[in-house]
Amino acid sequence: MNQVFVNEAFSKAVDNYLKSSDNVQGVMYNSFMVVVIRMLVCMYSELDIVNPMVVGDTDLLYKNLTKFGYSKDSLNIFFSNLQLFYEIETTNESSDKKQKNPYFVMIQKDLVDMFIAKKLNFYLTEDEVREFYDLLYTPFSKNPLRVSYNFLASTINGNDVMEIDNYFKTQMRENVKVVMPKEKHFLNVKAYELLNYSMDDLNKMDSNEIERVNHQVYDYFKIRENAINKEYLLEKAIEAIEREKNKVTSGNGYVDILLVMSVICTIIMVVGIITFIVL
Repeated sequence: MNQVFVNEAFSKAVDNYLKSSDNVQGVMYNSFMVVVIRMLVCMYSELDIVNPMVVGDTDLLYKNLTKFGYSKDSLNIFFSNLQLFYEIETTNESSDKKQKNPYFVMIQKDLVDMFIAKKLNFYLTEDEVREFYDLLYTPFSKNPLRVSYNFLASTINGNDVMEIDNYFKTQMRENVKVVMPKEKHFLNVKAYELLNYSMDDLNKMDSNEIERVNHQVYDYFKIRENAINKEYLLEKAIEAIEREKNKVTSGNGYVDILLVMSVICTIIMVVGIITFIVL
């Protein structure tokens, strides 16, 4: 891949990443710009980073790198910082007097911000957090080359060797995804009463407990919870039970017949008396 994609720095970084990926202990694979690509791969995937360059689709790269909530404007700044870092380092390689390169820190902060965007919008595993953190240039990295480079860059640029470590830990601590509690969803009170639940009991429960009781209610009435009109069916089932309760009945069929016959006889007698009086 010799074409310039996004900018010279990004293209060279991806090229070097692909060239050195079969030698993970090598200097190139552990060089700063390649580690930047490795951090992007850690957050996204190798396909998300490499494929857009292979097909020459810049829009696809932007789409991939903003899918976790990182803004396009911030991404432009990241790419610009990467190019500026590359230009200063290229100049320093051919000069006895080394320029300060503040972009070493700025790029890592950009990457931490990307990681935080993913944390706030998607689930992160402990392994992902651990892998990303170890790729940062801190005194606690498991890789001696990154530890050494961090001390060297800090000495040249006048930075604190703990700056990136502190920034990462602060951002992780301060950016916590807030999970709002689910709202309690109550069904018809009479349905709960049939299962011996009072409203006092229900008001003491959290939303998850209410949801569990609601499952019991639907199960009691043999109503499928995936039914679109499940609450309507519940209302109708309760109405049917109420109608049955309001019927005049003794619970015994023979007694009910005698009861009906006595009512009929009473009506006939009343009608007969009224007729006799009138005549």
